[in-house]
Amino acid sequence: MTFRLVATPLAGEVGEPEPRAGGLAPALLDALVPAPGLDGLRSRLAQPDVLVVTTGQQPALFTGPLYTIHKALSAAGLAQALERRWRRPVVPLFWCAGDDHDWAEASHASWPAGETLRTVRLRARSADAPLTPLWRDPLGPEVRAAVEAFASDMRALPHGEAAIAWLARHFTPETTVSAAAAGALAELLAPHGIACLDSTHPAVKRAAAPLLLRAAAESEALDRALVARRSELALAGLDAGVPVGDGATLVMLEGRAGRDRLMRADGAVVTRRGHERFLRGDLAALAGHEPERLSPNVLLRPVLESALLPTVAYVAGPGELRYLELTAPLYERLGVPRQLPVPRWSGVIVDAAVDRTLARFGAALPELLDAPGALERRVLTPLLPPAAVAELAALRSGAAARYAGLSAAARDIDPTLVRTAEGALRRTLAQADRLEAKLLKATRRRERETMDALARARVAVAPLGRPQERVITVAAPLARHGSALLTALGEAMSAWYAGALEGRLAAS
Repeated sequence: MTFRLVATPLAGEVGEPEPRAGGLAPALLDALVPAPGLDGLRSRLAQPDVLVVTTGQQPALFTGPLYTIHKALSAAGLAQALERRWRRPVVPLFWCAGDDHDWAEASHASWPAGETLRTVRLRARSADAPLTPLWRDPLGPEVRAAVEAFASDMRALPHGEAAIAWLARHFTPETTVSAAAAGALAELLAPHGIACLDSTHPAVKRAAAPLLLRAAAESEALDRALVARRSELALAGLDAGVPVGDGATLVMLEGRAGRDRLMRADGAVVTRRGHERFLRGDLAALAGHEPERLSPNVLLRPVLESALLPTVAYVAGPGELRYLELTAPLYERLGVPRQLPVPRWSGVIVDAAVDRTLARFGAALPELLDAPGALERRVLTPLLPPAAVAELAALRSGAAARYAGLSAAARDIDPTLVRTAEGALRRTLAQADRLEAKLLKATRRRERETMDALARARVAVAPLGRPQERVITVAAPLARHGSALLTALGEAMSAWYAGALEGRLAAS
């Protein structure tokens, strides 16, 4: 294998969910995103006792960062473990959150290109533009250049042509961001037993409307419960990271300002940005005729998922795990079974080329995952002339000894001068550091090949100093490793969740 996987576990434990009444409303099967291999998944989801493990993500160019795939395959790994344990069908389901309107987050993609990170972007959205949901927003002509940029960097790789063709099939100018991302994900995930659900499909919208209307009608009581829950979490030292108690409902409505939050206002609701006013009857009529205009906010969305689907667990990232702690009272007040939040698998794909670089310099992967500087200094320092290294060491040790003597003398003369002497030592050592940095910079120019190798390794596993999974699109490692990558990730996650559950049982 030309790569290895290194797990980097997230905070939080993998608990075992509780089974619940199974079965999926037949109408919702029409909301499954078409893909080769979907028929078998559709049959499994049609079983009367089926349960699901869900996860999801907002749509994005080239399906977004790797953690989107990690979440989907994590749901599959957990579902497999639960199916074996419970001896009933448990299907992983990816919720394609096309109602999201965050264009800035959705309109770019990144991948390693040699020693640098290439990022492509679609058009910008002006600050005063309507917040159009991504299921309505076409990618536009800029996507052609984005696909071509990817092709120019990846065509020569072993599976480059297949990865390029996969993107080109889905990411076309006239296709919406949501439809493109959902179609591309469904094609990747269906062979691994994961179904994708289009949350903007008319069947989902119609089924969701009653809960959204109820949440709007009971918004004041729900808000009080959220404020109380936030206080409980604060006493425990936890911050959910989502504001509550501001007079907002948990419902979003698409109006003249785009997707807009509904606010309480004198017995009615008003859109926050567009200032459109709706009485309860008006909102009910809209839900009946145009349910696609209504959607849940981030706190109500998991409740809606569990209301519509026989969900036993939601596989979540770090930010989601924080705010899901806040949602507990919503389930109770709305009469919805609460699914168990479970941390997703987290890890790094380490290519053989990166391992060769690590071996060459006697380095370990954590040194690449740390902030740049320390590893480069360690690698380059031996390349400095021995005399320079010796003189720098002597300068530092000599300065420390001399200033120690000066500090002792200063203490006898005037104790307030000790800090002055200590500050002078720090400045002297800082000057030595700056001189060493300049020497290293000059050495770096002479040793460009060494630095390029380290730069390529860094951009592959920690681009921009951030976790690989939060930056790089899956299209890049797919171009290098093909479908073997997804198979290996799926196997790793299946084993990880099975081990976590078995370990939990053994501990109890």
